Amino acid sequence: MSYGILFRAFVLLFIATMSSAGAFAQARPSSSPSNTQQPSDDKHDPDVDFASRETDARTRLILRAEKKAYEEHVERAKEAKQIATELKAAYDAKQALSSNDQKKLERLEKLTRRIRNEVGGSDNDADPKELPKSIGEGVEAMVKMTEELCDQVEKTPRHVISATIIDQANRLIAVIQFVRDSRR
Repeated sequence: MSYGILFRAFVLLFIATMSSAGAFAQARPSSSPSNTQQPSDDKHDPDVDFASRETDARTRLILRAEKKAYEEHVERAKEAKQIATELKAAYDAKQALSSNDQKKLERLEKLTRRIRNEVGGSDNDADPKELPKSIGEGVEAMVKMTEELCDQVEKTPRHVISATIIDQANRLIAVIQFVRDSRR
């Protein structure tokens, strides 16, 4: 029987210890400086500004969109350069422009207008004194001007309004229209 009493005493002592530990765990912490810091949880931390995270995400999206638009702008200039080179080769081969070449001229004009508009330009009448005298000279001038335009577009940062690009594009459009209208 002495083991039974000893076992009961041990069980009662264990229960008393556990209940006092539970009561101690539920007690409020003291207001000492070491206990005032609580672990930070982003969901419940009043100092976290979720609006700034949203703003940052939107800003990153806007920057990505601007970069993509700039890359497309440069690609348009490269495509214009390629079309002008193809038109020169076609003209050199036949000393005339076909209906397919006419479509390329229209595409070149659209690309040039878009390039000009992207950098903040608008329509501007070209000086008739600057226009070439013949279609051959016009095709030569068109290729040279398109190459210069492409180089300028590639060198110009994306947030810059370039008067040089606008002027070059306006002069190129005038030459394209001259070549297109002279063909008819």
